Amino acid sequence: MISSQAAQNKAIVLTAFDTLFNKRDYVAAECYWSTDYIQHSAHIEPGRDGLFNMIKSSPTSLKYESGIVMAEDDLVIVHGRFSGFSGAASWVSANVVRIRDRILVEHWDVLQEEATRERSAGQSPMYDRSHLA
Repeated sequence: MISSQAAQNKAIVLTAFDTLFNKRDYVAAECYWSTDYIQHSAHIEPGRDGLFNMIKSSPTSLKYESGIVMAEDDLVIVHGRFSGFSGAASWVSANVVRIRDRILVEHWDVLQEEATRERSAGQSPMYDRSHLA
């Protein structure tokens, strides 16, 4: 059975990602990311400003879709997809986020160019929400 804290942490991360990546509401997003945010990513400059600046410089067509979400203690893992890179292939991601006092304080990611069903040797897509319904 999932704890209420785990459910709350999952909801915080999903709302934070939607607020920043899809709505691009940077003022509201500041409420979700710590000013001391630690970023472990090869693609993003350090801190909250590095993350926000990356999104500001991304195409307005950028979209984030969440898939599987798991939480334990202060960690949330979200499997999702970033799309809308102006013709480039989408990225499938596993984002690991640490939360403290309802604020995202640390992040790790694993990113890979999406293999659709047609591009997958095993004919299974990397990102498929059909089982979440």
